[in-house]
This record gives sequence, C-alpha cells and structure tokens, in this order.
Amino acid sequence: MKQIKYLIVAAVLLVGTSTIAQNKKDKKIMADAQKAKTMLLEAAPNLDGFFENSAGYVLFPNVGKGGFIIGGASGNGVVYENGEAVGMADLKKLNIGLQAGGQAIIEVIFFETDVDLQRFKTEKFQFAAETSAVALKSGIAFNAKYKDGVAVFALPKAGLMADASVGGQKFKYKAF
Repeated sequence: MKQIKYLIVAAVLLVGTSTIAQNKKDKKIMADAQKAKTMLLEAAPNLDGFFENSAGYVLFPNVGKGGFIIGGASGNGVVYENGEAVGMADLKKLNIGLQAGGQAIIEVIFFETDVDLQRFKTEKFQFAAETSAVALKSGIAFNAKYKDGVAVFALPKAGLMADASVGGQKFKYKAF
C-alpha cells in the first residue's frame, strides 16, 4: 500500500514539474505552434508523412525576416520528438546580399533520424549558406526529400521578400 502511495506522489510530481517547466511565453509559442501545424497541413496535406515519420521536428510558428542589403531573421519554436514537445528553440540569422522587403513565415525543420535530431539538440547544427526552404504551395511538398538529414519547409504568412534562403541560420535549444 505504501508503494502505491509513493508511485502516486511521484507521478503527481512529474506531471507538476513538466507543467511548470514552461513559462507563459513558452505556452503561447506552443499554442501558436499547434495552429501553425494546422495551417501547414491545410496548405500541404502531404506534410503529414513528414510529421508522422520523422525522428522529430522543430516548428517555428512566427519567423520574422527582413532586410535591405543587410538582413536578418528571428523566431522562437517548439522542438518535438516522437510527436511530444521536448523543448524550445531559438532561431537567428544575419546575412548580407541581394534582398529587400519583410516577411512573416512559418518554418518547420524535420529531422530524418535520431542522430540528426540529437545534432540539433546539442547545438552543433546550422544550415550551410546555400540551403533553402521549400516554399509551400499546393502539392509542392509531395516530392520533397531529406537532404543531409533534414527537410525544411516555409509557409509565408504575410509580407513579401525576395529571399527564400535559410542558410546561415543558427539555433539554440532549451530542454524542458
């Protein structure tokens, strides 16, 4: 009987700790990420296979990009492993080159294997300068494939910008 009480107390503590681990800002980002996932699947239903079969993914529901010659991007997202939220991520990018405008996008990065996901989580991950996201339009995700263990998709929310690159993006990961 005593063992059952200990198990119940331990379970309550674990649930309570995981709930406390997210602050108000994180909870807002997590809610936005769920809405963004719905928007992504409406725009490209074929992404369902990536969500179901990847080792994990990071979903940035609100990435702001902008620039004129010198540009940048910034966003916060949620990291999922086996469909469960395991932490938060931060995206930063600074670049120089031919670009103009501003844009708000949803960005999702799928990791093909556990090794690729661990590389992201241990902060040994950034995109090469020439990497671009697949801009989602109807049906375009159907033929998309992983490259170097990742597949990246972007869905414009607002604005117009003459730049679709994700190269040079750097990330920080914070586990719950």
